[in-house]
Amino acid sequence: MRRNEAVASYHARMSRWRPPPPHSTAIITRDGYERLRVELDELWKRKRPEVVAALAAAAAEGDRSENAEYTYRKKQLGEIDRRVRYLSKRLPSLKIVDQAPSDATLVFFGARFEIKDEASGDIARYRIVGPDETNAKSGAISIDSPLARAALRKRVGDAFETELPTGTARYAVLSVRYTDD
Repeated sequence: MRRNEAVASYHARMSRWRPPPPHSTAIITRDGYERLRVELDELWKRKRPEVVAALAAAAAEGDRSENAEYTYRKKQLGEIDRRVRYLSKRLPSLKIVDQAPSDATLVFFGARFEIKDEASGDIARYRIVGPDETNAKSGAISIDSPLARAALRKRVGDAFETELPTGTARYAVLSVRYTDD
């Protein structure tokens, strides 16, 4: 084991240090971009001033070491500032993709597609979106996910395999579309 690997291994076991996460793909749908922009505006213009005012009021109460409201508001302000910093850096780096590809019969970014699990027969519907807008409940999966990567460039009738946390799964593509119908 090389020295750098040994140091990283030691830090991973003995401290809170973790290696930085892998870089995610910097693309997003128009709707996803607008939601993030609205979130940033909401945090900066409404939420943060409210928390700062509440923090100032809690600080004015006196002894901060035993003031739970002050501690809570300080933590809340840190979380807001962290998210604002992230969004302020992330939004300018994102590329908005809002057009269907030239061949709309293939699965690409933005596709809404239906697949059938060949083992169980279960049918699932997904949409491939950017990593900043994933939502498991609505079926919006990140383009960086194993399922999305395996489904890319497939068309109706194609079968594909992917390695999921539960094991290898085999699917068949039933439909592909790029509209909200």
